Amino acid sequence: MASNTNKSLKNKVIYSVYVRNHSESGDFKGVMKDLDRIKLLGVDYIWFMPIHPIGEVNKKGELGCPYSISDYRAVNPEYGTMEDFKELVSAIHEKGMKCMIDVVYNHTSHESVLSKEHPEFFYKKPDGRFGNKVGDWTDVIDLDYTNKDLWDYQLETLKMWAKIVDGFRCDVASLVPIEFWNRARKEVAEVNPDCLWLAESVEYGLIKYARDTGFNCLSDSELYQAFDILYDYDVYPKYLAYVDGEIPLSEYINALNQQEYIYPENYIKLRCLENHDRARAKKLVVTEQEVINYTAFMYMLKGTVLLYAGQETENTNTPSLFDYDKVDWNTGFDLTPILHNLYRVKQSEVITNGKYELKAYDSENAVTITYKSDKGIVFGAFSMRCYECIVEAEVPDGEYKNKINGKSVFVKNGEIELDGFPVIIEC
Repeated sequence: MASNTNKSLKNKVIYSVYVRNHSESGDFKGVMKDLDRIKLLGVDYIWFMPIHPIGEVNKKGELGCPYSISDYRAVNPEYGTMEDFKELVSAIHEKGMKCMIDVVYNHTSHESVLSKEHPEFFYKKPDGRFGNKVGDWTDVIDLDYTNKDLWDYQLETLKMWAKIVDGFRCDVASLVPIEFWNRARKEVAEVNPDCLWLAESVEYGLIKYARDTGFNCLSDSELYQAFDILYDYDVYPKYLAYVDGEIPLSEYINALNQQEYIYPENYIKLRCLENHDRARAKKLVVTEQEVINYTAFMYMLKGTVLLYAGQETENTNTPSLFDYDKVDWNTGFDLTPILHNLYRVKQSEVITNGKYELKAYDSENAVTITYKSDKGIVFGAFSMRCYECIVEAEVPDGEYKNKINGKSVFVKNGEIELDGFPVIIEC
């Protein structure tokens, strides 16, 4: 792991925005109008999915995919000008939040600036044509990092953006050499020493597929050399399997506990129930109580929280990346008050530095999470199927206020009774 990663990132919340579909106007100004509401959720970083011009050749859908980038150093004119973007970043800073952008360095669009000006920067198929290593990504062509001149171009681009924004979310970072990322972190630090590095690490299936076909693909352990935060796709298959009823809860929880000894001591994972590549939480778990339990559980996991725009109003539709498909801000139950309270819990110094442990109760479909330090205890109990049940509570007996809704809860004989609603207490 990057040796200077700040453990306080475990207290942070990132909010993911796709500019095209976030507002009716679908531009930077539309996002700017929404900053006060986003801030109220309890958000530290706003991460913008790619803001660059989109390629036309082999484009997907009506408008093309934002991950098929034609110019790394420009902004999509649909969204506004570079000055409009800088104004948006300034407004984010004025609200006490920070800004991240997507870095898509594995590939470009077919007709990108680089493909025209530097065709030698690209991977070639046996017949000499541009190509890609992942079959269904037909709208992009892969870069070739054996060419060190490519490194210089990409690093200069990163340093340009690091003077404007506060961090980078690096798309399929596993497919770019770790030596490049290590150098990028070092050089960007000279421009912005507080830059946040988030890697989209990948599920083990893609790692094995890439390696079996002769291409390098980085594991989480390798990526931690350069990055502050990694996706939790290493345990995501277990999460889905539990939600679908295929495995007991303990199997998923054991995978989470395993992260404590297979990664560096100060590892940080990105904890999310949904993102632009995955199904919405409300689509997966359906009931209101379940959504609240899973959400509270996610906030209590060791790591940085990711909220995907629309999650707070329980959208069930994952918006298309390729067309106009606006977030519905009037659907479902508004989770804003709960998210706000969970964010306040997330700020605890006990969560920053405390000893962390999860315990599963298979018959009850419940799980507890405990953080302990010399500053106190933060304890959470979650009924994942919303059953009434009793679980052990590693806090002294007594009456407490549930930090999620302010109601009284009681610990007696080292146990707490759940009524189907999650509980978080501090002492």
